[in-house]
Amino acid sequence: MTKTEETSLAIPEMPVSDRVVVQLRLPMANGPEALAEDRKKQDIGFTLMDILLVDDNPGDVRMVVEALKEALPAARLSVAIDGVEALRFLRREGRYYKAPRPDLIFLDLRLPKLSGFDVLAEVKQDAALANIPIVVQTSSEAPADVHKAYSLHANCYITKPCDLEEFSRTMRVLAEFWVTIAKLPDGGNDARTN
Repeated sequence: MTKTEETSLAIPEMPVSDRVVVQLRLPMANGPEALAEDRKKQDIGFTLMDILLVDDNPGDVRMVVEALKEALPAARLSVAIDGVEALRFLRREGRYYKAPRPDLIFLDLRLPKLSGFDVLAEVKQDAALANIPIVVQTSSEAPADVHKAYSLHANCYITKPCDLEEFSRTMRVLAEFWVTIAKLPDGGNDARTN
């Protein structure tokens, strides 16, 4: 697939030899009453946030999409399926000249073409991109991977939960943290609240 896809809740066909961008406007899913009440108070779910997910696993992409429906329904999600395309997207090269600057990046470590570690190093060494928070979201629990990610200036390291319920809980916690607690550069969360 060579063209950018814009869709609503559609998951790209995987594997794909080229980069796929999925812009999602996620609807609010019914959740626990307490979570809904908290959202009303804090407007977490209605904060516009551009997120770049860099992951080549279609199952993991689906889990992020499902979890974000519940945790951050107004998020706009772009998906890169390899490290090279992630950097092209971030640098707005070629057909990505109109790509939104993400407020947050979810980065897998095991990627084709260019590893997540290499993407992390490139982003953090690029003055124009270095202040974008990067959450390493991977299946690796290896202490060496954790250490290397933080030494390359990852902002967070999370081992991917295998089950959707736990993954959704993790995404809710991340959404609450990045939207209500953390201050994002360039006006990030302040400028995007509806």
